[in-house]
Amino acid sequence: MRYLNVSLLTLVACFVYACGLGSQELPPRLRTGYPPLDERLSRMVTVDSLSLSPAEVRRLPHPLLLDAREPEEYAVSHLPGAENIGYDDARYGLLEGVDRDRPVVVYCTIGYRSERMAEELRSRGFRRVYNLYGSIYAWALAGYPLVDEDGPTRRLHTYNRKWGTYFPDSLATKVY
Repeated sequence: MRYLNVSLLTLVACFVYACGLGSQELPPRLRTGYPPLDERLSRMVTVDSLSLSPAEVRRLPHPLLLDAREPEEYAVSHLPGAENIGYDDARYGLLEGVDRDRPVVVYCTIGYRSERMAEELRSRGFRRVYNLYGSIYAWALAGYPLVDEDGPTRRLHTYNRKWGTYFPDSLATKVY
């Protein structure tokens, strides 16, 4: 009976988490300036001391930027200097030899996958791992550059059409 109660409690906790976070107060430093995105982020991505804005990421000394999107998303555009670690089949081998105290910033499309990847990297002994709050969307909204293998680009992979609605049409060519 006790096992059943613990299992039921665990199931309820997972269900509540899967339904998303309750709306959180978004501190000014993390606001993207695009209300539809800010509202969605407040319900999906944790706001805490391990969440950084694009401006805060740019002030970090020599951060390792890790893109937690899939290779086809990364190929469309990514942050300058970022490495593609992926998500579904993460390539942890690229972290061999990386100082565990070096600042590591993980991002994806809006921050959901990167938040989970950041947790995984912390469990692997990296001590200064941050999530770029709002991820590549927030970066582009802040006016910072995106690149592809040929250099600067205005293309942005938006995961799918639904997630594309959380980024203004006028700022990038959306790729699904």
